[in-house]
Amino acid sequence: MRILVVEDTQVLGQAILERLTSLGHGVDLIDDGKRAHDLLKYQSFDLILLDLNLPGLSGLQLLQKLRQKEDGTPVLILTARDQIEDRIRLLDEGADDYLTKPFDFGELEARCRALLRRKQGYAANVSEHGNLLVNRDSRQVFISGELTAITNREFRLLEIFLGHLGRVLSKDDITDHLFNFDETPSPNAIELYVGRLRKKLVASDFTITTLRGIGYVAEVSVSPKA
Repeated sequence: MRILVVEDTQVLGQAILERLTSLGHGVDLIDDGKRAHDLLKYQSFDLILLDLNLPGLSGLQLLQKLRQKEDGTPVLILTARDQIEDRIRLLDEGADDYLTKPFDFGELEARCRALLRRKQGYAANVSEHGNLLVNRDSRQVFISGELTAITNREFRLLEIFLGHLGRVLSKDDITDHLFNFDETPSPNAIELYVGRLRKKLVASDFTITTLRGIGYVAEVSVSPKA
């Protein structure tokens, strides 16, 4: 999934970027609130991790501007403030969750999973789609109860398709969700990733159909269980 990290502490921001990238996410890091605001005018993300004390534009101001234009992107606030009044205000202003610094990276990952899962409409981290079972906690995929080997990037591609079942996704749509600005995938990269994922899931009820010149559409042959 595509995640924007807005954090002006270089060491922390880089650590978050490396951790989430290792999980297969496309992650962009910005250390200035104004630059983040300008970026969000033309680039969408699946999740925003937002520090409060930023140069240019504060995290709270950026959050307010997002919600004023009815941008519903999930926002996880990273804050050193631990007073209940501060937390209440952040939630009232439209934050989806918050994490108090210093924090454990395991908890950060769990909160990111929860927000991304809710954005896709799933109530739990484990979901069934016909004979395909997806565990977002362990990043594992099972077909008819058998574990299927899958890479982190392939797992994120599967998540993208599961979040858009029955909808046509162009190569550009997939690229926007899967890669960050520093990555330069070749024109055939999406075809290769989709081909590998399709091959690994060939025995499942989950199918990816190629629409020549348009993109891809994923479907499940039986009704999924949330």
